[in-house]
Amino acid sequence: MANYIYTVINKEGKQLKGNLEADTKELAELQLRNQELTIVGLSEASVMNQQISFNIGGKPKARDMSVFCRQFVSIVDAGVPVITALNMLGEQTENKMLREAILGCKLSIEKGTTLADAMMDYPKVFDRIFVTMVRAGEESGSLSKSFDRMGVQYEKQHQLNALVRKTSIYPTILILVTIGVVIVMLRVVVPQYKDMLSDLDAELPAITKFVMGLSEALGDYWMILLGIVVLLIVGIRQMAKGESGAVALSKLQLKIPMLGKLVQKQNSASFTRTLATLLASGIPMIDALNIAGGTLKNLLFVQAVEHARDSVSMGSNLSLPLKESGQFPPLVYQMISIGEDTGNIDGMLDKVADYYDEEVKEATEQLMAMMEPAIIIVLAVVVGTIVLSVIMPMSSMYAALDNV
Repeated sequence: MANYIYTVINKEGKQLKGNLEADTKELAELQLRNQELTIVGLSEASVMNQQISFNIGGKPKARDMSVFCRQFVSIVDAGVPVITALNMLGEQTENKMLREAILGCKLSIEKGTTLADAMMDYPKVFDRIFVTMVRAGEESGSLSKSFDRMGVQYEKQHQLNALVRKTSIYPTILILVTIGVVIVMLRVVVPQYKDMLSDLDAELPAITKFVMGLSEALGDYWMILLGIVVLLIVGIRQMAKGESGAVALSKLQLKIPMLGKLVQKQNSASFTRTLATLLASGIPMIDALNIAGGTLKNLLFVQAVEHARDSVSMGSNLSLPLKESGQFPPLVYQMISIGEDTGNIDGMLDKVADYYDEEVKEATEQLMAMMEPAIIIVLAVVVGTIVLSVIMPMSSMYAALDNV
Protein backbone atom coordinates (compact mmCIF):
# COMPACT_ATOMS: atom_id res chain seq x y z
CA MET A 1 0.00 0.00 0.00
CA ALA A 2 1.39 3.38 -1.05
CA ASN A 3 1.19 6.77 0.65
CA TYR A 4 -0.25 9.66 -1.42
CA ILE A 5 -0.08 13.42 -0.85
CA TYR A 6 -3.17 15.33 -1.94
CA THR A 7 -4.49 18.86 -2.27
CA VAL A 8 -8.28 19.17 -2.47
CA ILE A 9 -11.10 21.69 -2.14
CA ASN A 10 -14.12 20.80 0.01
CA LYS A 11 -17.76 21.80 -0.50
CA GLU A 12 -17.22 25.04 1.43
CA GLY A 13 -14.42 26.05 -0.95
CA LYS A 14 -11.69 25.48 1.64
CA GLN A 15 -8.38 24.07 0.39
CA LEU A 16 -7.13 21.05 2.33
CA LYS A 17 -3.85 19.16 2.19
CA GLY A 18 -3.01 15.80 3.63
CA ASN A 19 -1.93 12.20 3.14
CA LEU A 20 -3.81 8.97 2.60
CA GLU A 21 -2.92 5.34 1.99
CA ALA A 22 -4.22 3.33 -0.97
CA ASP A 23 -3.15 0.40 -3.13
CA THR A 24 -3.32 2.45 -6.33
CA LYS A 25 -3.65 6.08 -7.38
CA GLU A 26 -7.09 5.27 -8.81
CA LEU A 27 -8.25 4.01 -5.41
CA ALA A 28 -6.81 7.12 -3.76
CA GLU A 29 -8.80 9.29 -6.19
CA LEU A 30 -11.91 7.21 -5.45
CA GLN A 31 -11.53 7.79 -1.70
CA LEU A 32 -11.30 11.55 -2.22
CA ARG A 33 -14.19 11.71 -4.70
CA ASN A 34 -16.38 9.72 -2.33
CA GLN A 35 -15.83 12.49 0.24
CA GLU A 36 -17.18 15.00 -2.32
CA LEU A 37 -13.78 16.67 -2.58
CA THR A 38 -12.41 18.35 -5.71
CA ILE A 39 -8.91 17.04 -6.39
CA VAL A 40 -6.36 19.75 -7.13
CA GLY A 41 -3.25 17.59 -6.83
CA LEU A 42 -2.50 13.95 -6.01
CA SER A 43 0.91 12.29 -6.08
CA GLU A 44 2.68 9.42 -4.39
CA ALA A 45 4.81 10.50 -1.44
CA SER A 46 8.54 10.03 -1.90
CA VAL A 47 10.45 7.62 0.31
CA MET A 48 12.07 10.62 2.03
CA ASN A 49 8.70 12.18 2.84
CA GLN A 50 7.39 8.92 4.21
CA GLN A 51 10.49 8.44 6.35
CA ILE A 52 10.27 11.97 7.75
CA SER A 53 6.61 11.44 8.58
CA PHE A 54 7.52 8.21 10.39
CA ASN A 55 10.36 9.79 12.31
CA ILE A 56 8.41 12.75 13.67
CA GLY A 57 5.63 10.70 15.21
CA GLY A 58 4.24 7.83 13.24
CA LYS A 59 0.62 7.11 12.40
CA PRO A 60 -1.35 5.99 15.47
CA LYS A 61 -2.05 2.28 15.57
CA ALA A 62 -5.45 0.66 15.88
CA ARG A 63 -4.82 0.09 19.59
CA ASP A 64 -4.15 3.82 20.11
CA MET A 65 -7.39 4.73 18.37
CA SER A 66 -9.37 2.13 20.31
CA VAL A 67 -8.11 3.44 23.64
CA PHE A 68 -8.85 7.02 22.57
CA CYS A 69 -12.43 6.16 21.59
CA ARG A 70 -13.18 4.23 24.77
CA GLN A 71 -11.67 6.89 27.02
CA PHE A 72 -13.65 9.58 25.19
CA VAL A 73 -16.87 7.63 25.80
CA SER A 74 -16.10 7.19 29.50
CA ILE A 75 -15.32 10.88 30.01
CA VAL A 76 -18.22 12.30 27.98
CA ASP A 77 -20.73 9.87 29.52
CA ALA A 78 -19.62 11.20 32.92
CA GLY A 79 -20.95 14.62 31.91
CA VAL A 80 -17.65 16.23 30.89
CA PRO A 81 -17.94 18.68 27.93
CA VAL A 82 -16.39 17.54 24.63
CA ILE A 83 -13.76 20.33 24.63
CA THR A 84 -12.63 19.42 28.15
CA ALA A 85 -12.59 15.72 27.24
CA LEU A 86 -10.39 16.38 24.20
CA ASN A 87 -8.03 18.50 26.27
CA MET A 88 -7.71 15.75 28.89
CA LEU A 89 -7.14 13.03 26.30
CA GLY A 90 -4.72 15.12 24.26
CA GLU A 91 -2.49 15.76 27.25
CA GLN A 92 -2.27 12.10 28.22
CA THR A 93 -1.96 10.55 24.74
CA GLU A 94 1.54 9.19 24.05
CA ASN A 95 1.41 9.05 20.24
CA LYS A 96 2.59 12.45 19.00
CA MET A 97 0.51 12.54 15.83
CA LEU A 98 -2.68 11.55 17.65
CA ARG A 99 -1.99 14.03 20.45
CA GLU A 100 -1.52 16.90 17.99
CA ALA A 101 -4.70 15.92 16.15
CA ILE A 102 -6.78 15.77 19.35
CA LEU A 103 -5.53 19.12 20.63
CA GLY A 104 -5.92 20.62 17.16
CA CYS A 105 -9.55 19.49 17.08
CA LYS A 106 -10.10 21.07 20.48
CA LEU A 107 -8.80 24.42 19.23
CA SER A 108 -11.00 24.23 16.12
CA ILE A 109 -14.10 23.47 18.20
CA GLU A 110 -13.35 26.47 20.42
CA LYS A 111 -13.49 28.58 17.25
CA GLY A 112 -16.92 27.25 16.38
CA THR A 113 -16.10 24.28 14.13
CA THR A 114 -17.89 20.97 14.58
CA LEU A 115 -15.82 18.00 15.73
CA ALA A 116 -16.32 16.17 12.43
CA ASP A 117 -15.11 19.16 10.41
CA ALA A 118 -12.15 19.57 12.75
CA MET A 119 -11.21 15.92 12.27
CA MET A 120 -11.13 16.36 8.50
CA ASP A 121 -7.98 18.46 8.92
CA TYR A 122 -6.18 15.31 10.16
CA PRO A 123 -6.92 12.61 7.55
CA LYS A 124 -3.89 10.51 8.54
CA VAL A 125 -5.36 10.12 12.03
CA PHE A 126 -9.12 10.21 11.49
CA ASP A 127 -10.18 8.28 8.40
CA ARG A 128 -13.37 8.87 6.47
CA ILE A 129 -15.32 6.26 8.43
CA PHE A 130 -14.47 7.95 11.71
CA VAL A 131 -15.37 11.42 10.43
CA THR A 132 -18.66 10.20 8.98
CA MET A 133 -19.57 8.41 12.21
CA VAL A 134 -18.77 11.49 14.29
CA ARG A 135 -20.80 13.74 11.98
CA ALA A 136 -23.78 11.39 12.26
CA GLY A 137 -23.36 11.28 16.02
CA GLU A 138 -23.28 15.07 16.28
CA GLU A 139 -26.38 15.46 14.12
CA SER A 140 -28.36 12.81 16.02
CA GLY A 141 -27.13 13.69 19.49
CA SER A 142 -25.49 10.28 19.92
CA LEU A 143 -21.81 11.22 19.69
CA SER A 144 -20.88 8.87 22.52
CA LYS A 145 -22.45 5.90 20.68
CA SER A 146 -20.50 6.74 17.53
CA PHE A 147 -17.23 6.74 19.45
CA ASP A 148 -18.20 3.50 21.18
CA ARG A 149 -18.84 1.78 17.82
CA MET A 150 -15.54 3.04 16.43
CA GLY A 151 -13.79 1.80 19.57
CA VAL A 152 -15.15 -1.69 18.90
CA GLN A 153 -14.05 -1.51 15.26
CA TYR A 154 -10.52 -0.40 16.12
CA GLU A 155 -10.27 -3.08 18.82
CA LYS A 156 -11.21 -5.79 16.30
CA GLN A 157 -8.57 -4.43 13.93
CA HIS A 158 -5.98 -4.39 16.70
CA GLN A 159 -6.72 -7.99 17.65
CA LEU A 160 -6.27 -9.15 14.07
CA ASN A 161 -3.03 -7.19 13.65
CA ALA A 162 -1.69 -8.64 16.91
CA LEU A 163 -2.58 -12.17 15.78
CA VAL A 164 -0.80 -11.73 12.45
CA ARG A 165 2.32 -10.39 14.17
CA LYS A 166 2.30 -13.18 16.73
CA THR A 167 1.81 -16.03 14.28
CA SER A 168 4.26 -14.67 11.69
CA ILE A 169 7.29 -14.36 14.01
CA TYR A 170 8.40 -18.00 13.84
CA PRO A 171 7.89 -18.41 10.04
CA THR A 172 9.81 -15.17 9.49
CA ILE A 173 12.71 -16.43 11.61
CA LEU A 174 12.70 -19.74 9.70
CA ILE A 175 12.79 -17.93 6.35
CA LEU A 176 15.72 -15.75 7.46
CA VAL A 177 17.57 -18.80 8.82
CA THR A 178 16.97 -20.67 5.56
CA ILE A 179 18.34 -17.80 3.48
CA GLY A 180 21.33 -17.43 5.81
CA VAL A 181 22.16 -21.16 5.76
CA VAL A 182 21.97 -21.33 1.96
CA ILE A 183 24.23 -18.28 1.53
CA VAL A 184 26.80 -19.61 4.02
CA MET A 185 26.90 -23.05 2.42
CA LEU A 186 27.17 -21.70 -1.12
CA ARG A 187 29.74 -19.03 -0.29
CA VAL A 188 31.79 -20.79 2.42
CA VAL A 189 31.32 -24.56 2.40
CA VAL A 190 31.07 -25.32 -1.33
CA PRO A 191 34.13 -23.20 -2.37
CA GLN A 192 36.30 -25.15 0.11
CA TYR A 193 35.59 -28.36 -1.78
CA LYS A 194 35.51 -26.82 -5.24
CA ASP A 195 39.23 -27.10 -6.07
CA MET A 196 39.46 -30.63 -4.74
CA LEU A 197 36.44 -31.78 -6.71
CA SER A 198 37.66 -30.04 -9.85
CA ASP A 199 40.95 -31.99 -9.68
CA LEU A 200 39.14 -35.30 -9.91
CA ASP A 201 39.53 -37.01 -13.25
CA ALA A 202 36.04 -38.49 -12.97
CA GLU A 203 33.02 -36.77 -14.43
CA LEU A 204 31.25 -34.75 -11.74
CA PRO A 205 27.56 -35.51 -11.14
CA ALA A 206 25.08 -33.06 -12.61
CA ILE A 207 23.89 -32.01 -9.16
CA THR A 208 27.48 -31.13 -8.17
CA LYS A 209 27.97 -29.03 -11.30
CA PHE A 210 24.69 -27.26 -10.63
CA VAL A 211 25.54 -26.39 -7.02
CA MET A 212 29.07 -25.25 -7.95
CA GLY A 213 27.58 -23.06 -10.67
CA LEU A 214 25.22 -21.49 -8.13
CA SER A 215 28.14 -20.87 -5.79
CA GLU A 216 30.13 -19.12 -8.53
CA ALA A 217 27.13 -17.05 -9.63
CA LEU A 218 26.45 -15.95 -6.07
CA GLY A 219 30.06 -14.89 -5.67
CA ASP A 220 30.69 -13.26 -9.06
CA TYR A 221 27.28 -11.82 -9.91
CA TRP A 222 25.67 -11.10 -6.53
CA MET A 223 25.15 -7.45 -7.41
CA ILE A 224 23.37 -8.39 -10.63
CA LEU A 225 21.21 -10.93 -8.79
CA LEU A 226 20.36 -8.34 -6.15
CA GLY A 227 19.51 -5.84 -8.87
CA ILE A 228 17.16 -8.36 -10.51
CA VAL A 229 15.35 -8.91 -7.21
CA VAL A 230 15.01 -5.14 -6.67
CA LEU A 231 13.73 -4.65 -10.22
CA LEU A 232 11.15 -7.40 -9.73
CA ILE A 233 9.89 -5.77 -6.52
CA VAL A 234 9.75 -2.32 -8.13
CA GLY A 235 8.08 -3.76 -11.22
CA ILE A 236 5.37 -5.46 -9.20
CA ARG A 237 4.73 -2.27 -7.21
CA GLN A 238 4.47 -0.22 -10.42
CA MET A 239 2.18 -2.84 -11.89
CA ALA A 240 -0.07 -2.65 -8.83
CA LYS A 241 -0.52 1.12 -9.31
CA GLY A 242 -2.36 0.70 -12.60
CA GLU A 243 -5.93 -0.55 -12.62
CA SER A 244 -5.23 -3.50 -14.92
CA GLY A 245 -2.22 -4.52 -12.85
CA ALA A 246 -4.14 -4.16 -9.60
CA VAL A 247 -6.95 -6.32 -11.00
CA ALA A 248 -4.44 -8.97 -12.10
CA LEU A 249 -2.78 -9.05 -8.68
CA SER A 250 -6.17 -9.14 -6.96
CA LYS A 251 -7.18 -12.14 -9.08
CA LEU A 252 -3.86 -13.83 -8.31
CA GLN A 253 -4.40 -13.33 -4.57
CA LEU A 254 -7.74 -15.13 -4.74
CA LYS A 255 -6.36 -18.05 -6.77
CA ILE A 256 -3.53 -18.94 -4.38
CA PRO A 257 -4.57 -21.93 -2.22
CA MET A 258 -5.51 -20.99 1.37
CA LEU A 259 -4.42 -17.37 0.83
CA GLY A 260 -7.36 -16.80 -1.52
CA LYS A 261 -9.86 -17.94 1.10
CA LEU A 262 -8.15 -15.77 3.71
CA VAL A 263 -8.34 -12.70 1.45
CA GLN A 264 -12.03 -13.38 0.79
CA LYS A 265 -12.77 -13.69 4.51
CA GLN A 266 -10.75 -10.57 5.37
CA ASN A 267 -12.60 -8.45 2.82
CA SER A 268 -15.96 -9.90 3.86
CA ALA A 269 -15.28 -9.16 7.53
CA SER A 270 -14.07 -5.62 6.79
CA PHE A 271 -17.01 -4.83 4.49
CA THR A 272 -19.74 -6.16 6.78
CA ARG A 273 -18.26 -4.64 9.94
CA THR A 274 -17.85 -1.19 8.38
CA LEU A 275 -21.26 -1.25 6.70
CA ALA A 276 -22.96 -2.38 9.92
CA THR A 277 -21.27 0.37 11.91
CA LEU A 278 -22.29 3.06 9.42
CA LEU A 279 -25.89 1.90 8.98
CA ALA A 280 -26.37 1.62 12.74
CA SER A 281 -25.34 5.27 13.00
CA GLY A 282 -27.99 6.36 10.52
CA ILE A 283 -25.74 6.80 7.47
CA PRO A 284 -27.75 6.33 4.22
CA MET A 285 -27.10 3.06 2.39
CA ILE A 286 -25.49 4.65 -0.69
CA ASP A 287 -23.08 6.73 1.39
CA ALA A 288 -22.33 3.73 3.61
CA LEU A 289 -21.49 1.58 0.58
CA ASN A 290 -19.22 4.31 -0.78
CA ILE A 291 -17.26 4.38 2.46
CA ALA A 292 -17.26 0.63 3.12
CA GLY A 293 -16.00 -0.09 -0.40
CA GLY A 294 -13.09 2.29 0.12
CA THR A 295 -11.83 0.26 3.09
CA LEU A 296 -11.33 -2.95 1.09
CA LYS A 297 -7.86 -4.06 0.01
CA ASN A 298 -8.70 -6.29 -2.96
CA LEU A 299 -9.76 -4.39 -6.08
CA LEU A 300 -12.21 -7.10 -7.18
CA PHE A 301 -14.15 -6.61 -3.95
CA VAL A 302 -14.00 -2.83 -4.38
CA GLN A 303 -15.52 -3.18 -7.85
CA ALA A 304 -18.18 -5.57 -6.52
CA VAL A 305 -19.25 -3.04 -3.89
CA GLU A 306 -19.28 -0.21 -6.45
CA HIS A 307 -21.56 -2.30 -8.68
CA ALA A 308 -23.79 -3.05 -5.69
CA ARG A 309 -23.95 0.66 -4.84
CA ASP A 310 -25.01 1.51 -8.39
CA SER A 311 -27.66 -1.23 -8.34
CA VAL A 312 -29.03 -0.07 -4.98
CA SER A 313 -29.20 3.51 -6.24
CA MET A 314 -31.43 2.26 -9.07
CA GLY A 315 -33.81 0.50 -6.69
CA SER A 316 -32.30 -2.96 -6.27
CA ASN A 317 -31.79 -4.59 -2.90
CA LEU A 318 -28.21 -5.09 -1.69
CA SER A 319 -28.07 -8.88 -1.50
CA LEU A 320 -28.72 -9.51 -5.21
CA PRO A 321 -25.76 -7.58 -6.75
CA LEU A 322 -23.44 -8.96 -4.05
CA LYS A 323 -24.52 -12.47 -5.03
CA GLU A 324 -24.08 -11.73 -8.74
CA SER A 325 -20.55 -10.42 -8.18
CA GLY A 326 -19.33 -13.89 -7.21
CA GLN A 327 -16.80 -12.41 -4.79
CA PHE A 328 -18.57 -12.64 -1.44
CA PRO A 329 -19.30 -15.97 0.31
CA PRO A 330 -22.96 -17.09 0.29
CA LEU A 331 -23.35 -16.37 4.01
CA VAL A 332 -22.81 -12.65 3.39
CA TYR A 333 -25.59 -12.07 0.87
CA GLN A 334 -27.89 -14.64 2.47
CA MET A 335 -27.75 -12.91 5.86
CA ILE A 336 -28.16 -9.51 4.20
CA SER A 337 -31.24 -10.85 2.38
CA ILE A 338 -32.70 -11.96 5.72
CA GLY A 339 -31.91 -8.53 7.15
CA GLU A 340 -33.68 -6.86 4.24
CA ASP A 341 -36.77 -8.99 4.81
CA THR A 342 -36.82 -8.34 8.56
CA GLY A 343 -35.70 -4.71 8.47
CA ASN A 344 -32.58 -5.45 10.50
CA ILE A 345 -29.70 -5.25 8.01
CA ASP A 346 -27.19 -3.71 10.41
CA GLY A 347 -27.90 -6.40 13.02
CA MET A 348 -27.38 -9.19 10.49
CA LEU A 349 -24.23 -7.53 9.18
CA ASP A 350 -22.86 -7.43 12.72
CA LYS A 351 -23.45 -11.17 13.09
CA VAL A 352 -21.73 -11.86 9.76
CA ALA A 353 -18.81 -9.63 10.73
CA ASP A 354 -18.39 -11.46 14.05
CA TYR A 355 -18.43 -14.80 12.24
CA TYR A 356 -15.84 -13.79 9.65
CA ASP A 357 -13.63 -12.14 12.26
CA GLU A 358 -13.31 -15.58 13.87
CA GLU A 359 -12.87 -17.21 10.46
CA VAL A 360 -10.03 -14.81 9.64
CA LYS A 361 -8.31 -15.62 12.92
CA GLU A 362 -8.58 -19.37 12.33
CA ALA A 363 -7.50 -19.09 8.68
CA THR A 364 -4.50 -16.95 9.63
CA GLU A 365 -3.41 -19.41 12.31
CA GLN A 366 -3.84 -22.34 9.91
CA LEU A 367 -1.87 -20.61 7.16
CA MET A 368 1.01 -19.77 9.48
CA ALA A 369 0.93 -23.27 10.99
CA MET A 370 1.25 -24.80 7.51
CA MET A 371 4.06 -22.44 6.56
CA GLU A 372 6.32 -23.65 9.38
CA PRO A 373 6.71 -27.30 8.25
CA ALA A 374 6.79 -26.18 4.61
CA ILE A 375 9.74 -23.87 5.31
CA ILE A 376 11.51 -26.60 7.30
CA ILE A 377 11.04 -29.05 4.41
CA VAL A 378 12.43 -26.50 1.94
CA LEU A 379 15.41 -25.89 4.24
CA ALA A 380 16.05 -29.64 4.54
CA VAL A 381 15.80 -30.16 0.77
CA VAL A 382 18.13 -27.25 -0.04
CA VAL A 383 20.74 -28.16 2.57
CA GLY A 384 20.46 -31.85 1.67
CA THR A 385 21.00 -31.05 -2.01
CA ILE A 386 24.12 -29.02 -1.27
CA VAL A 387 25.55 -31.71 1.05
CA LEU A 388 24.73 -34.43 -1.47
CA SER A 389 26.49 -32.50 -4.24
CA VAL A 390 29.69 -32.63 -2.19
CA ILE A 391 29.37 -36.19 -0.88
CA MET A 392 28.55 -37.92 -4.18
CA PRO A 393 31.84 -37.20 -6.03
CA MET A 394 33.88 -37.79 -2.87
CA SER A 395 32.22 -41.18 -2.37
CA SER A 396 33.00 -42.07 -5.97
CA MET A 397 36.61 -41.03 -5.43
CA TYR A 398 37.00 -43.17 -2.29
CA ALA A 399 35.36 -46.14 -4.03
CA ALA A 400 37.84 -45.79 -6.90
CA LEU A 401 40.77 -45.71 -4.46
CA ASP A 402 39.52 -48.88 -2.74
CA ASN A 403 39.49 -50.67 -6.07
CA VAL A 404 43.10 -49.78 -6.80
